[in-house]
Amino acid sequence: MISDKDSLKIAGREFSSRLMVGTGKYENFEQMTRAIAASGAEIITVAVRRVNISDRNKESLLDHIDLKKYTLLPNTAGCYSADDAVRTCRLAREAGLSDFVKLEVLGNEKTLFPDNEELLKAAGILVKEGFTVLPYTTDDPIVCKKLEDLGCAAVMPLGAPIGSGLGIRNPYNIRIIMETVKVPVIVDAGVGTASDAAIAMELGCDGVLMNTAIAGAKDPVAMAEAMNLAVRAGRLAYLSGRIPRKLYATASSPLEGVIE
Repeated sequence: MISDKDSLKIAGREFSSRLMVGTGKYENFEQMTRAIAASGAEIITVAVRRVNISDRNKESLLDHIDLKKYTLLPNTAGCYSADDAVRTCRLAREAGLSDFVKLEVLGNEKTLFPDNEELLKAAGILVKEGFTVLPYTTDDPIVCKKLEDLGCAAVMPLGAPIGSGLGIRNPYNIRIIMETVKVPVIVDAGVGTASDAAIAMELGCDGVLMNTAIAGAKDPVAMAEAMNLAVRAGRLAYLSGRIPRKLYATASSPLEGVIE
């Protein structure tokens, strides 16, 4: 079994769950809260631009999240420039959400790939302002190293385009990133089903963040539980140490002592 000491550590904070989940695309808030509970996640990400934080007299997504139980991770989804992303993070902190932020700076509406030039610019500003920055980036080891050098608390390379469900398209880059940086590596985007999450963890990633894979499933609550189990299974498999791949068969039962 996984040891209680095998916790995810980000900027001095410890979490027992290595699965992070989003709050968008659910049919209703009741379904969202049930799915989050089934996922076992402790870190919940919310899009600052899509949450009612100005008028607390009106219903808000935040009314349905127990902030004593979960750690809120505001994200800058929908931002296409460093200035916009920085402004959004400042707004989240001023509204009392958190200074623990998921930084997204997108470069294209069709692919939703990150604009790494603007991402690096925003990350540098936010780190200097005291934010704990978890940046969503491409699976580029060089960019991930630059983000670490700027002071980001983790790096979050995509497995595939946001919402695509294609799984991890380039596991080799993910492995190189893990060899390149010392901060946690969290796969963000592209997970489609439980096996994708397990693969990410079997590679040795520190965590997985997902939204559409759960919220877009036919049964989001059941899928959330599946993802919970997959992340735990993948982590345990990684810690256990898989057998090496071989071209030819190796007998499961040794031949020594067999009567001829």
